[in-house]
Amino acid sequence: MHEVLDWYQSNKRDLPWRNSNPWGVLVSEFMLQQTPVQRVLPQWQRWLELWPTPEDLAAAPLSAALREWGRLGYPRRAKRLHQCAQIIVNEHGGKVPTTLDELRNLPGVGEYTAAAILAFAYGKSEVLLDVNIRRLYARCWNGISSPATKGGPNNAERNLAAGLIPEGDDGTWAAATMELGALICKARNPICERCPLARICLWRALDYPETHNATESKQGAQWHGSDRQCRGVIMNALRESHQVTMAQLAKVWSDASQYERAIASLLDDGLIKKRGTYYSLAD
Repeated sequence: MHEVLDWYQSNKRDLPWRNSNPWGVLVSEFMLQQTPVQRVLPQWQRWLELWPTPEDLAAAPLSAALREWGRLGYPRRAKRLHQCAQIIVNEHGGKVPTTLDELRNLPGVGEYTAAAILAFAYGKSEVLLDVNIRRLYARCWNGISSPATKGGPNNAERNLAAGLIPEGDDGTWAAATMELGALICKARNPICERCPLARICLWRALDYPETHNATESKQGAQWHGSDRQCRGVIMNALRESHQVTMAQLAKVWSDASQYERAIASLLDDGLIKKRGTYYSLAD
């Protein structure tokens, strides 16, 4: 598959975490979960300026991490990243772990994130199956517009992916296929004429049949008016002020029952705290 690797060398984006250290890679992988690259770039730069090592983040209060998470969404990731830093310092001597098992034991690190850290931070050959790679493989080798399963990858996808990794790979294959899926084999309006795999793509040969059980059709569930938006509005209000009264905070959202549900879930998640008549970010 030298065509893919050659394409990558000529077309890869200049993303700062690609020239970073293992800690920078780990931070990027947390931020890139369900968040586009362009939104992550300034926040990643800011975090690495504030906390260039796990020790730096571990020593900071959780409230600082939650505040600097900004509008990346899913703030539980910030809490888990803060917990990761503490575990890395306390149990791994301040070094990001180098094995799948050790990485999987970190908060918020699943199958994909662990493999990505090993591939991109340590140059190890790992099976990576993010949404872009899964779509690329589904189209090129299975002839369908998107992966057949709605959840995570199945064993058939893992076996296919493992068989495609070039011998002697140092993690570049994962980066190359991810980039190809993100920039060329896009969910909408793929640029097939520029794809290095066009000549062997089964989906193209079959005249681009649509897959009705597409996994990406239901991504991006309704945001406006959702519980997730309500949580985000509350978190943003608390980022802007260290303490907000219950009465003040109640004004940020018009639906009282949804607001109360969001407050309860944020308290349960340990992202905010209540002291008397005041709310604030968790310490």
